[in-house]
Amino acid sequence: MKIAPLIRAINIHNKDLKQRRRFINRILVHTGQHYDYDMSKIFFDDLGIPEPDYYLEAGPGTHAGQTAKIMIKFEEVCINEKPDLIMVVGDVNSTLACSITAKKLNVKVAHIEAGLRSGDMTMPEEINRIVTDSISDYLFVTEKKGLENLRTEGKDETQIFFVGHVMIDNLIHKMESLDDSSFDTTSLKHKHSQYLFLTLHRPSNVEDYEVFKKILDGLNEIAEEIPIFFPIHLRTRESLRRFGLKPSKNIILLKPLSFSESLYLWKGAKAVLTDSGGLQEETTALGVPCLTLRENTERPVTVETGTNTLVGSDMDKVKDNVSDIIQKRYKKGQIPEKWDGKASKRIVKILDYLLRHKKGGS
Repeated sequence: MKIAPLIRAINIHNKDLKQRRRFINRILVHTGQHYDYDMSKIFFDDLGIPEPDYYLEAGPGTHAGQTAKIMIKFEEVCINEKPDLIMVVGDVNSTLACSITAKKLNVKVAHIEAGLRSGDMTMPEEINRIVTDSISDYLFVTEKKGLENLRTEGKDETQIFFVGHVMIDNLIHKMESLDDSSFDTTSLKHKHSQYLFLTLHRPSNVEDYEVFKKILDGLNEIAEEIPIFFPIHLRTRESLRRFGLKPSKNIILLKPLSFSESLYLWKGAKAVLTDSGGLQEETTALGVPCLTLRENTERPVTVETGTNTLVGSDMDKVKDNVSDIIQKRYKKGQIPEKWDGKASKRIVKILDYLLRHKKGGS
């Protein structure tokens, strides 16, 4: 979802510069970290992402094993292609693996979504973020707290660029072209005038029996009052099976959804319940109430300015907030600065200048 708007921006940039015969030559590498074929293909097709130039097939494994596989295979890509720069997004193992590999080959690294911090070192993503930022040459920041974090960590001002958020670029792009006529869930949405939308996949929530049972018991109780649409992650489905837990019949389990179909459902929900990062931001951008089933967030602007509230696994807190939302007592929220759909264009323009400056071009 973060790659798609960047590819669109590069294509537009190259088209605008065609007469000057100056291009950004783009190579797309799919590491295969998110190895569920259905989920990967759904997103590639829906977002208009072209076929990868390289598919590394990293597959499942421990954090160390998966990171090592990506590093070994990505090193071959860098040696073959000799890029001037690699661009990594977000905070997954691929982000860490590719940035380390590139830097050891003296290739410059640009990190999209830099500077985010949860303060929770038990989260693998926090380690990925910190290490990637520490070695990146160019840091593209989504919110002002990210600027503060990078400055506190001693990063040079010339490396930091406050550009807004590519996820919001993607959201706005899809909103403009959203067509629900062919969605499998259209009739489901029309059947329910009010509903909640849920995503739940973090290991800390679904791989610990006591925590998962506590959350599910609370969700089952809430579902007696208002139905919950739940596109279920492979990991979560497996945990339900392994623990023998049963969702309420009013928690409607759905297959993995495309970005467009997911957006079609959650934008009309009374609230979104999630433990993901991206939905915290997207709901803020569209003014949809969001309850985040985590104790912390690396995206504080969604809580301080937007529509997000941290509820952890405290299901009483979840119930109270759902009640406030239904009774229209919940906060309204505002759209953060530079979340205007133009972040990708800003990034590509800056990178074009930096790459030309490095080569002495005009």
